[in-house]
Amino acid sequence: MSDVNEINDLIHAKVRLGIMSLLMTYEECDFSLLKKSLAITDGNLGSHLKKLEDANYVTINKKFVSNKPKTIIKISKTGADAYKEYIKIIESIINSD
Repeated sequence: MSDVNEINDLIHAKVRLGIMSLLMTYEECDFSLLKKSLAITDGNLGSHLKKLEDANYVTINKKFVSNKPKTIIKISKTGADAYKEYIKIIESIINSD
């Protein structure tokens, strides 16, 4: 049985949970897809991505496609493992009596 103190606060924040969930589904997303899917501003998304990048949960690569900047975000093994552990703890809390 897990308790709420074991929840990963970095992932638990609403926007970061959304980012991590999308990345677990698609493995990589571009900045525009994340922004549209989560209905947030560029600055808000950027600050949340920075926190995830600092924790080595995601990698961020910027490139140009047809002379337009494109930012690609990928989940790392560390991030995927942390997300799986987060889900395991949440399920344990939900299923505890």
